[in-house]
Amino acid sequence: MQEGGDATFMKTDQTPAAVPATAKQAGPTPDRWSWVEPAAWTERMLTALEQGVQGGVWFSLMDKVYSPKNLAAAWAAVRVNKGAAGVDHVSIAQYQEHLHRNLDRVHDELKGETYVPQDIRRHWIPKPGSTEQRPLGIPTVRDRIVQTALRNVLEPIFEREFATHSYGFRPQRGCKDALRQVDKLLKAGYVHVVDADLKSYFDTIPQDRLMALIRRKVADGPVLALLEAFFQQGVLDSMSRWTPEQGTPQGAVISPLLANIYLDPLDHRMAEQGYAMVRYADDFVILCRSRDEAERALREVQTWVAEAGLTLHPTKTRLVLAEQGFDFLGYHFRGVQHWPRKKSLDKLKDTIREKTHRTAGRGLLCIITDVNRTLAGWFGYFKHSLKTTFGPLDCWIRMRLRSILRRRAGLRGRGRGADHQRWPNVYFAEQGLMCTVAAHVRACQSSLR
Repeated sequence: MQEGGDATFMKTDQTPAAVPATAKQAGPTPDRWSWVEPAAWTERMLTALEQGVQGGVWFSLMDKVYSPKNLAAAWAAVRVNKGAAGVDHVSIAQYQEHLHRNLDRVHDELKGETYVPQDIRRHWIPKPGSTEQRPLGIPTVRDRIVQTALRNVLEPIFEREFATHSYGFRPQRGCKDALRQVDKLLKAGYVHVVDADLKSYFDTIPQDRLMALIRRKVADGPVLALLEAFFQQGVLDSMSRWTPEQGTPQGAVISPLLANIYLDPLDHRMAEQGYAMVRYADDFVILCRSRDEAERALREVQTWVAEAGLTLHPTKTRLVLAEQGFDFLGYHFRGVQHWPRKKSLDKLKDTIREKTHRTAGRGLLCIITDVNRTLAGWFGYFKHSLKTTFGPLDCWIRMRLRSILRRRAGLRGRGRGADHQRWPNVYFAEQGLMCTVAAHVRACQSSLR
């Protein structure tokens, strides 16, 4: 990375060290557990969590799941996340109309152990960078509330011992933390990369083995029964109904936690052997100092994956030198430099194309405002890219806008030639168009202060 590259994903210059096998986040209890839902976890419970319960197994959790305060907190989270209606056609707004009655009914059913999850509505959406479509599971609002309440109770129990090199769908962690670690490892000389891909991971997790892992820490019968009920949810797809025999519930709020639970043994196995692994959900890389080390790491992963009943993608899993390039979390890494991978850039351009049709009936200021919203979010994630990323992107966006103005002036074709004098770059700046080149310069200056 050039121009402020040391501040890209970096926060420290420490040489990476192997993650301890029982890696736990450090820090005092209040800081470490500040994200925990207080409606589900009392200070007394957090103290027990920090110190460790006898045998490492938790009992009597169901009353925490169905407590009115926890259900209310779960509802608030579901409402903020929005989302479509499920098979019952009940939207968030409709559920809220009779909120107290609905939550009381859920409470009573959970307490009486009569709660039955409804089917999941399957909806197909375009797959980014492809003409294919991928399935999207949409549980009912009611089920999303229960799953959130269940996650509020279970997540701290497993989070306590999750490995530090796991970053996906975890509190106080995210993509940028994983990217910083990759950047740090590359700059420390870990340039032999195991680029791994688990084939259809979320859909192929063996449910019996996953439940066995959960039972190691949770011995509350009603909670385990509720989890198994969600595993048995039917999927409604184009008027046909079927029940998955493996995998986590589609679209379920709790699925990311379940997926992390199943891969946690792999995390610790690699850490125990000293491998520098960085994982975000089912997407992970292992960075090594030598080719031999990378080959050993890949064999270790292959052995564990086979034992776990999973499958490595035969063509997407490979050994590669950092100089040859590899993709991770939307970025393309080459050596110690990085920029948006082609699919990430193509997805952005597809979105902007939809907002900048030449026949768009909106005013230019409205179009620019809409484009800026997309650009700001994209830049917030990719602002640490190689500086040459941004100039061509700005030129392309202005070309799209000039094409609109040409059409409105009665001209054909896209913006080019004399259009650069007719509507110069400064014209679009005056209209408020975001310039990613200027934004990148400001970001680099800010990171060096």
